[in-house]
Amino acid sequence: MPAPYLVEEYVRWSDVDFAGIIFYGSYVRFFEIAETELFRACGLAYARVFDRYDIFLPRKVVHSEFFWPARLDDRLRVAAYVGRIGTKSMTLNFDVLRNDAARLGAAGWMVLVCVDRTHLRPKPLPAGLIEALAPHTLTVEAARAALGVQAP
Repeated sequence: MPAPYLVEEYVRWSDVDFAGIIFYGSYVRFFEIAETELFRACGLAYARVFDRYDIFLPRKVVHSEFFWPARLDDRLRVAAYVGRIGTKSMTLNFDVLRNDAARLGAAGWMVLVCVDRTHLRPKPLPAGLIEALAPHTLTVEAARAALGVQAP
């Protein structure tokens, strides 16, 4: 059964403002950590996947929503999962929870477009990439149910 991929990371000094509250842009770092580890867990380490398929996966959209402020040294759980796969793009979803809570602290998504490495023109997602990500491809509702997360 598909499930979100989880990483845990602390809110660090470089992530917060003077009041010790996470800066909104720091969530992108958490999303990228979760994305990188999701791909690695699926046998798609970025150091090799771009060469294997002769592609890049640049971001077209990055979206975030915030529900409560994370603070310095909070241990966060970040769930990453593929929410949608199109012909030439995919949407990665991210849910951020405090390690001790089942309530969303933040959520976000990114649209990654598959492009050829020479001309950076869109091209179809490789079948092997889609197959490898299948264990972590599910709807937002299914992912949050699997995480035991309450809606914001």
